[in-house]
Parts: sequence; C-alpha cells; structure tokens
Amino acid sequence: MSSGMPCHVGSRRLVFNLLVASASPSLCHPRSSLRALYCSCSSFITAPTRWLPRRALSMMVHSRNDLFDYTSGRWLINDALRHAERRRVFNIDGLRRLAAQSVDRSPDDIFDFAKLAEGGFNRTFLITMRDGFQMVARIPYPATVPKYFAVASEVATMTLLRSSGLPIPKVYGYSPTLDNAAESEYIFMEFVRGTKLSDVWADLEEREINSVLRQLTHLESKMMSITFPAGGSLYYAQDLEKVAGGPPGVPVEDERFCVGPDTRLPLWFGRRSQLDVDRGPYDSAETALVKGAHKELSYLQQYGQPLLPFQRMRRAAYRYQEQQPSAHIENLHRYLLIAPSLVPRDPTLAQFCIRHPDLQPSNIIVSRTPDSKWQIVGLIDWQHASILPVSLLAGIPQRLQNYDDPISQLMTPLSLPENLEDLDNAEPSRAKELYHRRLVHYHYVKNTEECNKLHHAALNEPAGTLRRRLFDHASEPWEGETLALKVALIEAAENWQTLTGDDAPCPVVFDAEDVRETMKLDEVQRGKDEILEAFNNMFGLGPEGWVPTDHYEEVVARSRQIKEDGMAAAESEEERTEIATHWPFDDMDVTD
Repeated sequence: MSSGMPCHVGSRRLVFNLLVASASPSLCHPRSSLRALYCSCSSFITAPTRWLPRRALSMMVHSRNDLFDYTSGRWLINDALRHAERRRVFNIDGLRRLAAQSVDRSPDDIFDFAKLAEGGFNRTFLITMRDGFQMVARIPYPATVPKYFAVASEVATMTLLRSSGLPIPKVYGYSPTLDNAAESEYIFMEFVRGTKLSDVWADLEEREINSVLRQLTHLESKMMSITFPAGGSLYYAQDLEKVAGGPPGVPVEDERFCVGPDTRLPLWFGRRSQLDVDRGPYDSAETALVKGAHKELSYLQQYGQPLLPFQRMRRAAYRYQEQQPSAHIENLHRYLLIAPSLVPRDPTLAQFCIRHPDLQPSNIIVSRTPDSKWQIVGLIDWQHASILPVSLLAGIPQRLQNYDDPISQLMTPLSLPENLEDLDNAEPSRAKELYHRRLVHYHYVKNTEECNKLHHAALNEPAGTLRRRLFDHASEPWEGETLALKVALIEAAENWQTLTGDDAPCPVVFDAEDVRETMKLDEVQRGKDEILEAFNNMFGLGPEGWVPTDHYEEVVARSRQIKEDGMAAAESEEERTEIATHWPFDDMDVTD
C-alpha cells in the first residue's frame, strides 16, 4: 500500500482515542454555547488551514494597552509567533495628524486615541474629538497580504458600494503604502454606531431573525445586481496606475474605478505573493476558473517540496510520512482539463458581480429603530473582496448555513421539540442551538428566494456547490494534502452530465480501486476532523488555537496533561515518538 493510503494500525489511533475521551461534555468550556458562538471574539473551530481568513475581532473600547502589540488573547499553538506577526510599530503622532486632516480638523481637536479592536489582519483605533465626533483608524499587520492591493481595493470597494446605496462606512482617507507620516498603511473611516449582530443574534425571536435576514438578502440583491466587465478586485484607477509593471485595469461604468488583480488571500499566501502570475483582471468566467490553479501550479513548480499534512491530526492516515507535491500537481492538471466545462450554461450565472467576502454576524452592525425593530445600519470588513461570476460567489454564508443537517436540507417549517423540558442536562441547550441554526438557514434561503432571485437561481443550480468546491480547492495553497481536490474531482466525474449539462464524456477518468481507496481515506479524515472540532469546542479555541488570555494557562496545562497521559499509555516507543512529534496542540514549524 502506498504511503498516501489510510493507515488502520490500532496503535496509530491512540492519540485520537485519547482526545475523544478527553472531549466529554463534562469538560466543555463554559463559553461553548450558542451565545458564545456569536458573541466571542473568535470562532470555536480552528480553521482547517493556516491561510484561511481570520477576521474575528476582540473589542477593547477605550483600552490603554500597548498600541503596537496584540493584547486581545493568546494562542495555544505558536503563541510567540502569532504575537510577532501582529506587532505593528507606527508613528502615533503622524497617524493622529493624518486622521485629523482627513476630516478637516486639527490634531489638537483629538481628545482620545484608543485601541478599539484587533482581528486577523488589522488593528483598529477609535479616535474621539473634543466635540464628541468619532472616527475609526485601521492599520494592517505587517503580515497582511497583498501589500498595497489589500488597502487600495478595500477602499474602492467600500466607496463604490456606498455610492450605490449600501450601508457601508464612509472612507475619510487612506494610504496603501508606508510612505506617509504614520509610517504605515491605513484607512480612516466613519464610526458606525450600533451593535454587532453577533452580540444579540442568539437572543432574537424568529420574527426578528426573519426581519434581519430579509434586510440582509435585500442588501445582497442590491450589491449582486451591480455587474462588472471583468473579474478580479475593484480599485481606484489612479491607484492601479501607480503600480509599476502591473496589468492595466478594466474600466467600469463609474470612470473613477477599474477592475484589477484579485485580492483573495489564497492567491497571495506566503511566498505566493512573490510569484509573477496572472491574478486578473479576468476577461471571462473560464479565465476566473483557472487562474487560481495556475497560481498554485506555479508555486509548486518553483517552491514545492514534500510536506507532512499541516493538520497534524490527519497525519496518522498517511503513516506520518511526507506527501509529495506531484500528487497535487496531477490533480490540478485534472482540474484544468475540466474547468472549461464548468462555465454555467446560463449566461446570467457567468456574469461578474461582487459580494461581501466574510458575511458573518460580527460584520453586520444593527440598531434599534424607534418602534424597537432591529435595522441593519452597517456592513463592515470588506478586505479581500473579489469580483467573480455569480456561480462562484453564490452560497449561504458560513455562519448562517446548516447544510450538514437533513432537516435544513428539506427546507420545511420549524418548531422547537415539544419535550424540551424532559431532556437531560445539556440536551435542552443543544436542542435550542440546533433549532436556532435551522431557523437561520431556513429564513436566509426563503428570503433569498424572494429578495434575490439571481442568487437563489445560483443556489439551486444543479451541482453548483460542487463547482464551487472544485474552484476553491484548486485555488487553495497546498499544505501536504491533495485529498479535498481529488474527492471533488471524483464527484465531478461521477456527476458529469449534471455538472455540465453535456452528454460528452468527462475528460478525467479514475480507476475504481483508486476511487475506493480515496473515499475510504476521506471518511477516515472526516472522523479526525470531528475529533479535532470536539477538542477545540471543549477549550473554546479560535482560529490557529486562539484562546482568551485569562484561560490560556488553563488550556496549556490541560493540553500538556492529555499529551502526557497519552505518552504514558503508549504501548511502544514508536507510539510515544508519534505523540511527542505530532501532538496537534504543540508549537510547530509553519515556514512556507
């Protein structure tokens, strides 16, 4: 058996069985609840890869903590590195001066300058003037990519969409370079008064959930109805002209703006930002479908080397052996063979539009109206927004979907279980959480059907979800596994006519035994992912192992104890070495 096939040796399961035993309901972290899921500064489920956007914010209104350092939490994994990545030294007086100038004020008018929030890519500050006027200053961390394009594109995106009637903060000033008095890139913008939807989401009644989602889908309809002549990301034409050697932008109807390089994070992660590859603008849906795969092929050909899977929980299935990039290269070539056939037959689903890149409750600001209804007053965090075919942008936002639940898939009217009071221990809470997830999923889809016909058509497109999976996996940075892309390719071959509407045979063919072994491996890895998710939930971990500062020592001690228990229970030196080397919550080398 090749090293890429599943390993079913019992000793390999020791560490995972240990984690399962540890992740019991009695040990669950007190923050592991529906309210915590929406109100916490971070998601409880660690992102499956190191490159995925980490946008969660920790609020610290009027904090006097160090303005240069990350002070919102700790990381169970690579704590020192994560803090170093987020340390940003800038000229405080220079930033204050530029902020005041952007709103025609004097620096002397500034009464308070305080850290407001810290996310995965940026640090924000609340600036308060003596007359009570407030504004936000935001600067990216040094590791935030793409340089220049991320700031320039977000500003243009916010400005264009605001001019189209969407509730987006007004931009007062910005710089996509370090060449300014602040010695940092920055954006100055309007401070939107209101409440993050995540702070109240878990407490809303069904009619309120329906009302908010109706507003949201109406706003999505408005933004997705704006069509563009090309794909990529949006810029001020004058900003794109300043990039030496860059591709010319494609003008849009408002001549101030143009479409330029795509800022989606997978295209720029790590050394990929150094690649001289075409990231847009895209002149067709087919071009948009293939450029991410071309980027990853270029990266692997230039920098590719054998790697252990980044997620250490998944390494046992590969016998703890490094995986060759050649397997992923082969699957990328397979994807490129079928990509031309993935263009939707319906031309309206192939047209270019824009959508919020991370539409989660913490990025939606709401406020009470005089009649006590919740109204959406702000959509924030537009970094890495891209312009793509409708068919590729479609989908229920991650924090609003409940796809894995059969009841949600049926789209039937919902009600709470009648025997709720008879359930034991934590069961009532779990039942309410599930009911809430089903409600959100149901009302998002129903309101999309009524308010956003274009998006609803894309949601109902046969095999549309499979197309988006293929596109996403082909664009993702390779991190020692090609399984997700290969599984999607196998499903494409098996559902070719549904996917393409074409009677021609699929150009990609898999051997029956290869399919059997691949799907078997996928089943094994899904089980490992569930164990990891349970462990993360137990401790309330966020992206990359984020944990609140006041729980850090407790979580470190618990992880260390479980590891020591596993090593003590190991039946051989080999098992002890595997646990010591591949423990999923120790520091690790993340060199790209």
